[in-house]
Amino acid sequence: MKWKDRFRFVRQNMKKNRSRVFMTVLATAIGCSFLIVLASVGFGLQKSVVADITEGRLLTQIMVHGVKESEKSFRQIGDDEIGYMESQDHVKAVTRRYGVQQSAEFRIGELQGHGQAVVVDMPSEAKAGFELAEGRMPQQDFEIVIGFNFAESMLTPEERKQMEEQRQDNADAEEPAAVKGEKTVSDKAKSLIGKTMNVQVVQRFGEETKSFAVPVTIVGIGKAPSREWLQDRYVYIHERVMKQIESFTQTAYGAMTSKNPEDPAPESLGQPRIYNEVYVYADRVENVKSIVERLKTANYATYSIVDQLDQVNAVFLIMKIGLILVGTIAVLIASIGIYNTMTMAVTERTPDIGVMKAIGAHPRTIKSVFLIESAYIGIMGAAIGTAVAYAVSFAVNLALPQIVRGLLDSNPPEGLRFSDIPPALTLICVAISLLVAILSGVRPAVRATRVDVLKALRRDI
Repeated sequence: MKWKDRFRFVRQNMKKNRSRVFMTVLATAIGCSFLIVLASVGFGLQKSVVADITEGRLLTQIMVHGVKESEKSFRQIGDDEIGYMESQDHVKAVTRRYGVQQSAEFRIGELQGHGQAVVVDMPSEAKAGFELAEGRMPQQDFEIVIGFNFAESMLTPEERKQMEEQRQDNADAEEPAAVKGEKTVSDKAKSLIGKTMNVQVVQRFGEETKSFAVPVTIVGIGKAPSREWLQDRYVYIHERVMKQIESFTQTAYGAMTSKNPEDPAPESLGQPRIYNEVYVYADRVENVKSIVERLKTANYATYSIVDQLDQVNAVFLIMKIGLILVGTIAVLIASIGIYNTMTMAVTERTPDIGVMKAIGAHPRTIKSVFLIESAYIGIMGAAIGTAVAYAVSFAVNLALPQIVRGLLDSNPPEGLRFSDIPPALTLICVAISLLVAILSGVRPAVRATRVDVLKALRRDI
């Protein structure tokens, strides 16, 4: 018997028992759909968590906290360590930052404000991908970049007075909307580009307090933070600006001496420079792990988002395997229906089996006919179940935010995806459904090959 004849024979017999076959296919479809939808929860939540973790963060970024000297002791990063990290293979850039150890005052005409001045190495920042929302990168030592939200902290005396009065009238009053992480550069911020700003610090000399100002030129505005609640009010300055501040304060990092003689004295000048924030950037994501391993071998304390993602993915992998195993139970329940349908098919077609045996059909041929039929049922059930699963997944993702808002009276996390069906999941679930369907038909198919020819051809008169 040719294969096309086998398929034709199977279709003809399935048409004779449409109702029974339909119910069996329906049970298989429900089992497959349940399996896909249940497993899709794990994929959807993983996608949401990973997106939340990686939002606005570079996968090639490695944070270096310090160098481990003992079990409980760490040494901060200095220039020697920076040179070592820059010499490593596949390292694109090493950024380092440290700040002025007092709140500086910034003045542009009548505008004034207070904030943190941070020393950065602009060439390494540019290599690492430091982006601007407006303007250009500094090209001279006394050119600076301001943070995205810095301009909103620069107020005239009248504006500051009005703000103080408003705070006194209503302690719970919200800040102006402009301060809340807007994503477009304000006209006020744009107007600061090209202007000269005085970075002013103070120091105590005995009983006298003196101030000192370093004029700098604003040439760029940093890109907005990736998160709405983050505020970038820093002023990014060059090492030369810090040295002028230190020459005035006579302390390292421009630290201010305390009025209380019992307080620890600020660090004196001439000490090796240490950095508060150090980041290593790999040239490719694939090289992050190898760089981290080399740094850890050299006793560097590191953190990489890739490490966190590995842990998250491991947890969700276990979760997805568990969900697939639970969903497979539904498919196994549907296999009982397939087994019952195939057993009845063998019983009803005993005369046909006898005829095939009488004309010399090989047992493998008879067995394949019933396996093809069970596979047909599995394929049709898997196809219908997959279509239903995609529809259910779409409906759940569409309706879930509305349900959360209605029941909890709050908005769900932005970008939450409760269900996600990647192609790999569909293939796995369809393969499971098809395999279970074929296995359900194995025993009835074997039984068909053992039918006695004489009994099969006997007719009751």
